[in-house]
Amino acid sequence: MEGPEIHYVKRDGLNIGFQVTGEGPIDLLALNSGCNIWIDRNDEPHWSRFDRRLATFSRLIRFDPSGVGLSDPTVGSPASIESWSQDAVAVLDEIGVASARLFAVGTGGPVAITLAATSPERVHSLVLMHCYARMVRDADYPWGWPQEALDHFVAAVTDPTYVGDPIDDLALSAPSLSTDVEFRSWWQRSGERTASPAIARSMDLLAFRTDVRPLLNTIAAPTLVLHRRGNEFVRVAHSHYLAEKIKGAKLVELDGQDHLPFVGDTDAVIGEIEEFLTGSRSAPVADRILTTILFSDIVESTAIAVGSGDRSWRELLDGHDRMAMRQVLRFGGRQVKSTGDGILATFDSPTRAIHCGLAMCVGADELGMKVRVGVHTGEVERRGDDVAGIGVHISARVQECAVPGEVWVSRTVADLVSGSGIAFRDCGEHSLKGVPGTWQLFTAVS
Repeated sequence: MEGPEIHYVKRDGLNIGFQVTGEGPIDLLALNSGCNIWIDRNDEPHWSRFDRRLATFSRLIRFDPSGVGLSDPTVGSPASIESWSQDAVAVLDEIGVASARLFAVGTGGPVAITLAATSPERVHSLVLMHCYARMVRDADYPWGWPQEALDHFVAAVTDPTYVGDPIDDLALSAPSLSTDVEFRSWWQRSGERTASPAIARSMDLLAFRTDVRPLLNTIAAPTLVLHRRGNEFVRVAHSHYLAEKIKGAKLVELDGQDHLPFVGDTDAVIGEIEEFLTGSRSAPVADRILTTILFSDIVESTAIAVGSGDRSWRELLDGHDRMAMRQVLRFGGRQVKSTGDGILATFDSPTRAIHCGLAMCVGADELGMKVRVGVHTGEVERRGDDVAGIGVHISARVQECAVPGEVWVSRTVADLVSGSGIAFRDCGEHSLKGVPGTWQLFTAVS
């Protein structure tokens, strides 16, 4: 997916990369944990959707600070919170923005706080989500992490030769997607392209050694502090402290665990940001796409579970789930969710969805079970990580009609893949529960 054009501005001889998205009435400068415009962002649907929503009411500005991502590496002097705030000013100057709204997440918090304290004329207002004044625990700051825990984290996630206890940084940053193989692959790939191990280490050390507590009572800009209560990486007490020390700050706690703002319940996050910055909150616009939906189901799963016992059934179900995930990934799909004894997946191509379904039938046979698969192509509404709409219901009903061990498709799918080499057998007209009319269904012949 093609993203916004990358621009550059020079600051002290370094090229600072930035992007501008949208044409809204306010200028919103985003400050993330280190890299903001890494090259794969626009290929990640969660972040892409999040930014599109922000850009409906703002001109969204993202940049890579010096030494990170698409910006020039620093030579001689290491990056600092102060230098990153100067990068932000250089980007604003290049675009012609006198005063911007700031949206900071995680490590971006100290940068935004420093900018608001040292250049108050450049900051109209602040939104601080999952931010902190410092990360290290202290006698008068008991909710920080112990220094030894932070040292372990830095070593585990930045040293490729590390042999100690591993740390799953994705499980901390986005627990709701920690088992999503596609997202995990993007996360790893993007991290590798963002920074070398040495640069990643310096970024983490910079983030964890920062202490901006003395600046908090100097901030005059209106401030919104957002925090998901279940965030275990940056705990909510950090935001309570910020809201207490920044004069007039508004604290809003949200449900959820994800540290990354662009996963989980993003409507709640964006609604709070939009209302604070513009004075009103627009209804979320349905994000509809045309896609191919695959539903699968283990035939007679209840009988198998009763006959095999809990432990054997659990092992069999785990084997099925691994097999299904492998096939979805093999054919370029995305597993949306498990349905308990089946899956829901989406594909850009109906041909690949059918081949995936056929492979799942073979894989299930090898496990000693049967699955039935239904495939339909239609519009769906994306709701966070889930999909909904009549297209999803039709696919589920097609699957319910399917014969065990077969892949059944709607007439829409059969027409779309004409000429692909896939053969079909006409299964006649069927009534689909809850769907008007009758539907001609076909079974794919392998």
